[in-house]
Amino acid sequence: MTDLTEYSSLETLSTLPLWQENEKLLSAKPAGESNMNLVLRVKTSLRSVILKQSKPYVRKFPQIPAPIDRTEIELCYYQLVEDDEKLSHYSPKVILYNPELHILLIEDLGDGRDLTDIYKKGYQWETNDFLSISTYLNALHKLEVSNFPDNREMKKLNHEHLFVFPFMEENGFDLDTIQPGLQEISLNYKTDTPLKNALERLGKRYLSTGTTLLHGDFYPASWLKTESGIKIIDTEFAYMGDCEFDLGVLFAHFDLAAIEQSQHHEFLKHYQHRYAEDLVNAYRGMEIMRRIIGIAQLPLSLSLEEKKALLEKARNLILAK
Repeated sequence: MTDLTEYSSLETLSTLPLWQENEKLLSAKPAGESNMNLVLRVKTSLRSVILKQSKPYVRKFPQIPAPIDRTEIELCYYQLVEDDEKLSHYSPKVILYNPELHILLIEDLGDGRDLTDIYKKGYQWETNDFLSISTYLNALHKLEVSNFPDNREMKKLNHEHLFVFPFMEENGFDLDTIQPGLQEISLNYKTDTPLKNALERLGKRYLSTGTTLLHGDFYPASWLKTESGIKIIDTEFAYMGDCEFDLGVLFAHFDLAAIEQSQHHEFLKHYQHRYAEDLVNAYRGMEIMRRIIGIAQLPLSLSLEEKKALLEKARNLILAK
């Protein structure tokens, strides 16, 4: 396998069986901040494409092993949604998949930016952006899917960082390097037996198989704002599960971005599926906690006191299940 990096030469790239006859490569540069995979924007004499290659580890944290076939999950997801009238508008088109190299070539959506700006104080939603996100999730959860891969290994990886690692007393991650005082606050939850028992039960549910196709990582870094509107990317965590998981993750990020509760209600006006509110809230609480005291940190504009209040809210949401 050719193991590419952000700095792979055009000569190396041009030898790969990915290109058309007489297609000349002109440039290759990193395309955004990808946590999981190598992502390059490759410009050629004929087109511009996005190249994604998975490795047997997490790109941002090379010490963490990860399933190398996760690009195949993304391929399956995009192939499913491209036949749906609504969802196809929000996803990049698949150009080519090479299983030997674990490389996926997809449509270049242009110089978009993700929506992590929502964590900034005073962020104002554009109505069309908010409507796009709600429309997308509603349409996704409506899909009838019978043969999606179980994505078991990616779920096990995610389970560790959702339900286990953030709540270990000794995990080697000093939260004071993120914000002084956060490590001490986190110990209240890392030693909370009722909370950890509830998380263990919730984690077992996460690992089970459900009936709804989920994005699996539906948060602002997966929402790309482009000239042609919002696009939804990075689908390697997709799986068949509880619709409440995607909803809980979404609402957790509304909380982390200090978005008013009225926006939760506005979103749900467009969501046409039955869901269990207590399960949504349990997943919501888990996502809040792991983003504050886990390794997958966000560019939050929250004081230590605000994080403390959110952690306590999250605990209550989990224990109410």
